[in-house]
Amino acid sequence: MLKYELLPEQLKREGIVEDSDFFEPQEIAEEDILRAHSEDYLRQLENLSLSPREQRKTGFPHSPQLIEREKIIMQGSLDAAKAALDGGLGFNIAGGTHHAYTNRGEGFCLLNDIAITALHLLTHKLVKQVLVVDLDVHQGNGTAEICAGNNRIFTFSMHGKANYPLHKEKSDLDIPLETGTGGDVYLPLLEQNLERLLNQVKPDFVIYQSGVDVLKTDKLGHLGLSKAECKERDQIVYSKLHSKDIPVMACMGGGYSEKVADIVDAHANTYRVAREVYH
Repeated sequence: MLKYELLPEQLKREGIVEDSDFFEPQEIAEEDILRAHSEDYLRQLENLSLSPREQRKTGFPHSPQLIEREKIIMQGSLDAAKAALDGGLGFNIAGGTHHAYTNRGEGFCLLNDIAITALHLLTHKLVKQVLVVDLDVHQGNGTAEICAGNNRIFTFSMHGKANYPLHKEKSDLDIPLETGTGGDVYLPLLEQNLERLLNQVKPDFVIYQSGVDVLKTDKLGHLGLSKAECKERDQIVYSKLHSKDIPVMACMGGGYSEKVADIVDAHANTYRVAREVYH
């Protein structure tokens, strides 16, 4: 998607980041993938042996380049998480592939960077408790499925009730929202629940899925947030985490407004707010 090319240029043009702030990940190690995904599914991806129907469910025709790209995105989230452990905040300018299940992909997601990152951090004893804050308009169904039963990963998803996916998985906390929900309802709900979870779950690391498909202008979202309200959403998340000294890795998630400029501007707000809060 064009936004992946335009967003870094926008951030550099505004002086929010410099070239030296970027890193280029390599392909992720197989052992990291296999903590979250079945070996059979990984081999099907690598051998391009999924059926045409299974490929259509992911939204992509599969190719070696696509699988390589997905593995690089996975390592991008892992590298960003390690940067967050060092400095409090890290970003994957892609990622947020929360629809990928243990043994299948769907919704433009082949592998699940959120689950892979959380499981790596826990396995290597880099953190003790992870909170996933998924504020994409679509439920993080794959993340919920992979992490179900793991009491060291708490999954929290605020999403459109009547939106994709038709079948919702059970996150540790789901907040389904009615079509057209705006910031007047959304923002207080987020603030109250996030504060409560930080106190109850006591995470020492947060993975933030910061999709901007919550915008009223989004073609696939069906919620009613303005760009200013979406920015306030990010402000709530970062301010609460920063005040409690909890490191956070943010991954991009969805954004499908008609005008690509609206998508890029909303994603850029996630970085603008982080700069305001953390600097």
